Amino acid sequence: MKKNDVIMIAVIVVIALGAFAGINLYGEHNTKDAQAVVTIDGKEYGSYPLAEDTIVKIESENGGFNLLVIEDGAASVEEASCPDKICVRHKPIDKTGETLVCLPNKVVVEIENGEAAEVDASTN
Repeated sequence: MKKNDVIMIAVIVVIALGAFAGINLYGEHNTKDAQAVVTIDGKEYGSYPLAEDTIVKIESENGGFNLLVIEDGAASVEEASCPDKICVRHKPIDKTGETLVCLPNKVVVEIENGEAAEVDASTN
């Protein structure tokens, strides 16, 4: 290898490390502001930051409940009074626009101000 090859490789490595650090810092900034916004029957019930681990019992007017758990920067429903438990079986959410829905209790949990969700598919 010649001297210029080594210099070019070093410059490329420095640029790649800089880009990697910038992406990680930007990602950390986005997730610090992310919140799980809970609505019941279209009315806002509460807003909870994903940066803080917490457990919230969401009680709806019909007597039902959902246990929202925010842990490690993601929100999930661990327990619910609904018969089908679809909301409990759903994977934890952490990206903007992702939602957890419990139709029997009319509860919706949506992530706002978080990292953008990746596109699953595209049609032309």
